[in-house]
Amino acid sequence: MSAPVKFDETRRGLWNRLFEPPAIGRMAPLTRIIVYSLLAFWTMFVLFPLYWVVITSFKLPQHVNEGPVYLPFIDFSPSLHAWITLFVTDAGDTLRSYTNSLVIGIGATLLCMTIGSMAAYALARIQYKPKLGLILIFIALLIAVTLVTGIMGVPWYFTAAAGLAVFFLLVRALGKWFTATLGNGDILFWIISQRILPPIVVIIPIYMMFQSVGLVDTHIGLILAYTVGNLPIVVWLMYDFFSSLPIELEESAQLDGATRFGIFWDIVLPLTKPGLAATTLLVLILNWNEYLMAVFLSTSRAQTMPIMVAAKNAGEKGIFWWEMCAIIVIMIVPVIVMAIILQRFIAKGVLLGAVKG
Repeated sequence: MSAPVKFDETRRGLWNRLFEPPAIGRMAPLTRIIVYSLLAFWTMFVLFPLYWVVITSFKLPQHVNEGPVYLPFIDFSPSLHAWITLFVTDAGDTLRSYTNSLVIGIGATLLCMTIGSMAAYALARIQYKPKLGLILIFIALLIAVTLVTGIMGVPWYFTAAAGLAVFFLLVRALGKWFTATLGNGDILFWIISQRILPPIVVIIPIYMMFQSVGLVDTHIGLILAYTVGNLPIVVWLMYDFFSSLPIELEESAQLDGATRFGIFWDIVLPLTKPGLAATTLLVLILNWNEYLMAVFLSTSRAQTMPIMVAAKNAGEKGIFWWEMCAIIVIMIVPVIVMAIILQRFIAKGVLLGAVKG
């Protein structure tokens, strides 16, 4: 028998060494060069706007107006002119607006994730069958309470209590006569319809309602408004993650005596960390950049950064390019920090969605 032939990599030609992978799981040399070159080019293409914003915030007015210069200490001498204007000249407005944005954005995100995740889990695991007639009665009473409060000037807390009392009496008296029911799918569609509705349609009624209860220009008022606006997104995204979990895990925990909330807190939430991370980052970005609600529901005390920028831009001087870039830099810092913290969970969520089903 002839001796076994031993593979000798040095015998391969130049073409084979360039285009054939040397081992399983490794790329060919030329393929590696092409792939990493494309990745480097795309990285530069994506990061260049951010780089341009950062260096513009350190330019003097003449450097911005004369022409494009990109390299600090080579094309131009960096200056803190814009940052001094932002944190010294307008320090009061900047710090107050930035603090308001942090408090309102983080508070609304936490409240939205807490309520939305519990609502999504309930819709994913519990079958609801609300009666259509009782829903219509509740809507009619809600309209009546609103009209009585707005037209007759009766205090809202009195009319709300009276409306709830009448509703519970009608439920006891007429509930058995209604047979038509709705399902979880109808509830989910109604929830997402609240997000489809343009906010400009309801902003005037919201302002009047907040004004009557003293929530205009308050942190809690904006937190509640932001939460209601972004709650449908949380419910719909988290509903998909909760539905993908095997229900056998929860049934086993129930057999061991775990409560519904214990299952949700100790089993379901740890298994849906990727979904929680991705949804939290999305909701934080939406709350951080919210403008319409803030411009109607805040004046001075609860003014956020988008409102401060709009107010300065509408003033006599306006906002110069270098000052705007400095504001953009401090505005994107919290989102970037949050994205770095949640990066590994978001990556897991993307892969989980890719292999689902």
